[in-house]
Amino acid sequence: MRIQTEVSTNCKFGKGMVMVNPFDPKTVFLAKHAQHVVLIHFPIALFITAVAFDLLAQWTKRVGLADAAYYNLLVAAISTVPVLATGLLAWQFQLEGQKLKGILLLHLVLACVSTVMIWLVWWVHFRARRLSVFLPSYRLVVELLAVAIVAVTGHLGGFLSGVNGPG
Repeated sequence: MRIQTEVSTNCKFGKGMVMVNPFDPKTVFLAKHAQHVVLIHFPIALFITAVAFDLLAQWTKRVGLADAAYYNLLVAAISTVPVLATGLLAWQFQLEGQKLKGILLLHLVLACVSTVMIWLVWWVHFRARRLSVFLPSYRLVVELLAVAIVAVTGHLGGFLSGVNGPG
């Protein structure tokens, strides 16, 4: 008796659905919205971690934590560029560029605001480092507001993808 070890990529399941090979480069790189869904976790995690490091650095006065916060902010800010680009591409490919409304419009607006806030927080840290001055205390309020906006944006994105409800 011979056991078949090859996985068929043409297996039908459900109504009109076809199982695809998850390791096929076309599936990985050319899916209509997959890149955004994968990439988005990086700036969110890096930014929230940076804010946590900054709060701990403020509380403990440890320079190492402040450095960790700065570099997390830098990478978070840089990573927002491909995330925003892939989000716009997902809109174009998935919805063929049709007019945005409702939750998707709110998600896009908040994504742009989140991106600006992340860059703003990084810039405040960058400016303080460049001028060799103390970080302004108002930054903590800005950072916490930015975390809240990023969280709401992520929640709406999860809702749109079907993770947090119908999608």
